[in-house]
Amino acid sequence: MNKKLILVICILFSITIQSQTLKLEEIMKGNAFIGAQPENERWSLDGQKVYFDWNPNNELGTSTYFWKNGLSKPELASPNEAAFSKLDLKKTANPDLYYYIDKGRLFSYSLKSKISKKLYQQSSPIANLQMGSVAGILYFRQNENLFQFNTNEGSIIQVTNFRRGKGEDVATEKESFLKSQQEELFQFVRDQEALKKWNLAKSKTTKSDFPKPYYYGKNTFGNLKVDPKGNFATFRLIEDSERKNEKMELFITADGYNQIEETKEKVSVDNLLATKFGVYNIAKDSVYFVNFSSLSHIQDVPKYFELYEKSKNAEKKNKLIVVQEPVYNENGSYAIAEIRSQDNKDRWIVSLNLEKGTFQELDYQHDEAWIGGPGIPSNSYGRGTLGFLGDNETVYFQSEETGYSHLYTYNLKSKKKTQLTKGNWEVRNVSLSKDKKSFYLTTTTTHPGNRNFYKLEVSNAVLQPILTKDGAHEVCLSPDENTLLVRYSFKNKPWELYVAPNKKNTNLNQITSSTSESFKGYSWREPEVITFKAQDGTPVNARLYKPQTANANKAAILFVHGAGYLQNAHNYWSTYHREYMFHNLLVDLGYTVLDIDYRGSDGYGRDFRTGIYRFMGGKDLTDHIDGKKYLVENHGIDASRVGIYGGSYGGFITLMGMLTTPKEFASGAALRSVTDWAHYNHGYTGNILNFPETDPDAYKKSSPIYFADNLQGDLLMLHGMVDDNVEYKDIVRLSQRFIELGKKKWSLSSFPVEAHGFKETYSWVDEYSRILNLFNDTLLKK
Repeated sequence: MNKKLILVICILFSITIQSQTLKLEEIMKGNAFIGAQPENERWSLDGQKVYFDWNPNNELGTSTYFWKNGLSKPELASPNEAAFSKLDLKKTANPDLYYYIDKGRLFSYSLKSKISKKLYQQSSPIANLQMGSVAGILYFRQNENLFQFNTNEGSIIQVTNFRRGKGEDVATEKESFLKSQQEELFQFVRDQEALKKWNLAKSKTTKSDFPKPYYYGKNTFGNLKVDPKGNFATFRLIEDSERKNEKMELFITADGYNQIEETKEKVSVDNLLATKFGVYNIAKDSVYFVNFSSLSHIQDVPKYFELYEKSKNAEKKNKLIVVQEPVYNENGSYAIAEIRSQDNKDRWIVSLNLEKGTFQELDYQHDEAWIGGPGIPSNSYGRGTLGFLGDNETVYFQSEETGYSHLYTYNLKSKKKTQLTKGNWEVRNVSLSKDKKSFYLTTTTTHPGNRNFYKLEVSNAVLQPILTKDGAHEVCLSPDENTLLVRYSFKNKPWELYVAPNKKNTNLNQITSSTSESFKGYSWREPEVITFKAQDGTPVNARLYKPQTANANKAAILFVHGAGYLQNAHNYWSTYHREYMFHNLLVDLGYTVLDIDYRGSDGYGRDFRTGIYRFMGGKDLTDHIDGKKYLVENHGIDASRVGIYGGSYGGFITLMGMLTTPKEFASGAALRSVTDWAHYNHGYTGNILNFPETDPDAYKKSSPIYFADNLQGDLLMLHGMVDDNVEYKDIVRLSQRFIELGKKKWSLSSFPVEAHGFKETYSWVDEYSRILNLFNDTLLKK
């Protein structure tokens, strides 16, 4: 029996004595082992009940439960009550009256009588219910057009008449020799044509109050929205384009025949498509488009263009932009909108004059990397925090102007911009109070890894602490704002629901208990959130899992979280719960585990967020090498016995570590890894690396496939074969490179029924048993 096997047996024996022994077969069940936590929490309209989705009995899926004062534990809601609790009910000026859409049908609802009335139903479903500023006037969309429903009169009027195609006025019959010959030879044909033209001219002399048709060709039509007064409808057109999608093959199918599915578009400058922001003037029955060519910086050229001869002297032209749906104040007197450049380096907030088709610029934001941050989506088609205060003339929004996402206001009359929150922390979530004079904010004021809850009055801009202890608080206010429904978790305590009075430094009262007896049977560690200095001086946070001194084997494993822009070195329950439990198992075996929030991770401000611009596998990888150095210098780790693993972006970093710094890691396990960024999707990759056609150097230095010849350590690759996010083809292409280069210290494990996120327990068990075997075989001394 070799020394390594004896060591493992001794460690396992000591673990069994100390506490419950963790088994891969159990922990890889995920929530089926932990206990399914409550989610999608919400209040009833009257604030007497809270609803949430839950699965306390480990059934095939979740069901809706409710809790109210007086209940010792939550109870199962009836199917009808559950369905109703999930509807989006629109308030009216009458506190008893609500409207909603359910399965494409329009209903009213009385809060007092609890009675719903069906108001409108057709075979074509309706959507996008909007309340007009006049009581009793509703708007909805049906078949790409806008309708007005006057509940006072019971009348329904079609407001717009948008149609796909070219239309009759521009459709001309193709000229031909035979057509011309027929007209030349036969009086009958000439008479029929003259009659047709006469009838058409006569029909145009009779005016109709039905809206004229507007034909938008083959373009994509969407974002149809009416202003509260019912005077204007705005919409977006995206130019027609034939796009090429990836194709993925499914091998395990019900009928035994392979299937082909289309998945994503690859990143490309060709995916930047011209858009138009249109206005339909209802009274004038006319359509026009707003010209945004006078936006500031609309012709600015990105700095990276200077790195390439072909783009140094590129002709200046207007950037392609995307205009979001307008946001209106309560009476419809002001309309504001957010605009993004499609390379996502510019963001404008403007005030719109829909009658004149003009705009006024309120705020401009620029980032030479890419626009993003909490409350500011990184997708150029996404919408950020934007709304009106109760005075109907002050706008609020978020900006990373100071390097951290904070809350600002702008008064449309005084043109004064005010910063409401300040500091080296972020505003994570914003909601407005009922009176629109205060904000409720989720922030990181006490620590980047916490989610605290505060109230902030606009008049004095002082944060009033409500929930500030370590962990994360997801808060849902009761309709009267007197009570908080809180979803809370800590590092080693999964999410549960609590209620609390809405007051300073309030206390939580737990209403759910979700964790299983099996989960409770183990003493789960509270990993310490430590900070070490990166080689460029930047502080980097990480979760540290340490074994007992008697069990320590001087080997370490670095875990790399996925998504790139995500946080995992925080003080609350991780979405990587299987990995969290696996790390406890590794520590039981004597390993030290470090889980790093590397450069590009969420929660640390703009500079940290964009630290990977034009070079993925740069600072994000050196942060891991610096983390390894920290372990060697401070925790007695043997530098030759360090492994690395992770999935998705974590798999990518694992590959970059094994291939660009081959002497740093003895072994690595790369799960569902990107191997070549030119083959990944458009929105995510285009932000960070620009586009392959305009910035090829960024793609080449960031893609592991170009460094395949450097492999020295033991590499295990694992990939789902029906992954529609990171294609299985990614890992096949890298495998072919290894084969051509004669590399031997690699293996590939394929999972035929798994997509990007694994679902089947047997797949998780197989995957992580291979990862554990890799580290035991390569990091423990023989």
